[in-house]
Amino acid sequence: QVRLVQSGGGSVQPGDSLRLSCTASGRMLSNYGVAWFRQAPGKERLFVAGISRNSLYTYYTDAVKGRFTISRDKDKNTVYLQMNNLKPEDTAIYYCALTIRFMGGRDYDSEKNYDHWGLGTRVTVSS
Repeated sequence: QVRLVQSGGGSVQPGDSLRLSCTASGRMLSNYGVAWFRQAPGKERLFVAGISRNSLYTYYTDAVKGRFTISRDKDKNTVYLQMNNLKPEDTAIYYCALTIRFMGGRDYDSEKNYDHWGLGTRVTVSS
């Protein structure tokens, strides 16, 4: 059983920063590729960022590249999404997701490749 606890969301103004956390229990996150997805109201859930199980590779959707950073803290069994210079279009529910698959590149973009999902945390960016 994998349990994922997400935190760090909130309501902020454009240009502000947030750091989302995804902390796992029951399994070691080092055994999984991890991604963040987001879903805006009335929209499909879309890939945001991914990190390989060994943390050697990271992937970002173009909309967040240069602003968001995905990282791991092995000791805390946690994956983070540091979000800087937030924009209104970043408003969404953010979900972390785990995959047992060995993947690379665009494979991280596909929801179907993930085995476990967090419950999501809300991020609202508005002036």
